[in-house]
Amino acid sequence: MLGAALPAVLLFRRFGLGAVLGYLVAGVAIGPQMLGLVGDAEGKMGIADFGITLLLFLVGLELRPRRLWDLRKEIFGLGLAQVLIAGLAISAVVFFFTGFSPAAALALGLPLALSSTAQVLPLLRSQGRFHTPFGERAFSILLFQDLSIIPLITVIAALSRAPADAHDPPGWVMGLSTLGAILALVLLGRFLLNPLFRLIGRLGEREMFVAAGLFTVLVAAALMEVLHLSTALGAFVAGVMLADSPYRHELEADVEPFRSILLGLFFLTIGMMLDLTAIATRPLFVLALAAALIVVKTLVLFVIARLVGMERKAAFALGLLLSQGGEFGFVLFGQAQAAMLIAPQAASLFSAVVTLSMATTPFLMSLARRFGGEEAGAKLRGLSTPDEAEQASAIVVGYGRFGQTVTQMLLAHGLSVTIIDLDPAVIDIGDRMEIKVYYGDGMRLDLLRQAGAGEARLLCLCIDDEKPDAETLRAIREAFPSIRILVRLYDRRHAIALHGIEIAGSVREVFESAVCMGRQALVALGLEEEEVERIESDYRERDSRRMTAQRKKGDMRAAIGLMYRPGLETTSLDGER
Repeated sequence: MLGAALPAVLLFRRFGLGAVLGYLVAGVAIGPQMLGLVGDAEGKMGIADFGITLLLFLVGLELRPRRLWDLRKEIFGLGLAQVLIAGLAISAVVFFFTGFSPAAALALGLPLALSSTAQVLPLLRSQGRFHTPFGERAFSILLFQDLSIIPLITVIAALSRAPADAHDPPGWVMGLSTLGAILALVLLGRFLLNPLFRLIGRLGEREMFVAAGLFTVLVAAALMEVLHLSTALGAFVAGVMLADSPYRHELEADVEPFRSILLGLFFLTIGMMLDLTAIATRPLFVLALAAALIVVKTLVLFVIARLVGMERKAAFALGLLLSQGGEFGFVLFGQAQAAMLIAPQAASLFSAVVTLSMATTPFLMSLARRFGGEEAGAKLRGLSTPDEAEQASAIVVGYGRFGQTVTQMLLAHGLSVTIIDLDPAVIDIGDRMEIKVYYGDGMRLDLLRQAGAGEARLLCLCIDDEKPDAETLRAIREAFPSIRILVRLYDRRHAIALHGIEIAGSVREVFESAVCMGRQALVALGLEEEEVERIESDYRERDSRRMTAQRKKGDMRAAIGLMYRPGLETTSLDGER
């Protein structure tokens, strides 16, 4: 599976079609419908599903409980409206154009209202749009869709033609179980998980963070699995409970590789499960229904978004972004088949519809970017975007306290500067100071190209919170090979993650100011200037050597002997203790 994925993903990425489509095509190629190199796709899906669970855990780590509470109106307002209206509209299309019974049409239409969390969230995060108003609305809808799995299963059970199973709990019991499980996870996070990670942090064992992070996700998922609930929801709640932890970034770094590989396997298994025979038998039906699905969901979301005040182009971009079918559709089609509402052939056909709609997502996302999304709405709100900027010698991305200082020093030399920021409040501050700040996500290649990065001499990335990541920075480096790039680093881990990428310089966020305060502390204690200079020089050299060793070994504890630690011996710069 990995051997098939490597060339397919590289090829599809090379032509700008996205990794997801590459995984799907690779899965089709090695699956039972074509080469038959790998079997039992359904069995592998049980493992691959864990990729979505890890994805929701990482998303939860980025959302503190207070922020999640702030989004409650979007989650239960926008999300509920989207699932209900889109689900009923698609059910009507299925009923009138396929001849299915009303119950079967409802059992098919409601799952088709769900979108692909596994496709949309990684895209929003990679583009740096997750924390924008546009990204938060998309996430709120996706989160409500995940929450709606239990009610949808209850609806399908209520419509069931199969004999009732005495062991299945009624819907109201499942609802109470959901609330109870969430409450249990909240209490576990508060009174068990945070103390556990504090203990591991004191021990300083890196592998224990990996084990504890995966253990946390597994426990949350297992609790939900026992209650027949969404495992991804449990992992998300566990992530939110750890969002305020000082070890959040360590957890993200440790869990991310597992999330990436398992999510890739998820899309591979979807490709393997695609019933090519069903498509070949009724190709026009599958194509027409996939097109109808995309059109209906786009129009429904467009109308809902306009009603809540989104600008027209941004609303249309949101509709396109969430227009595909989702991975939970496969689960609900299985439920509908077990309830004797649809035949196995119908489940295969509609699974093909979902897969085909997911395959169109990279193209629809490209179209959504052309419509501008957040930037289109910005223009209509009177904000200037980088395509309006004149060619400048330098581009500064991020106009917070850090970016303002960098900009002032560039302007002091008489250089022309284009400033980009994603926060309208920051842009307002610039306007009050008579400094032009353009609205946009400065990590996007198309936006940097509009800002003149192809001809500019210097690009200063002054944004915080561990951005840019290595993949984004490599893409910027490849797209604009002649520009000199300076990066504001979040911390040591961020510096190590970007090692090997050609940049002109970097500064760790609080390193220089901390060294400055250390100097002041020594002076306040009465040390001579010569001794203060010696200590600073010694510390900088030790820090540099530690960084080199950490990059080489990929271990934060590398060269730990170079650190000054109370009561412990310290390695001298010439290697002696």
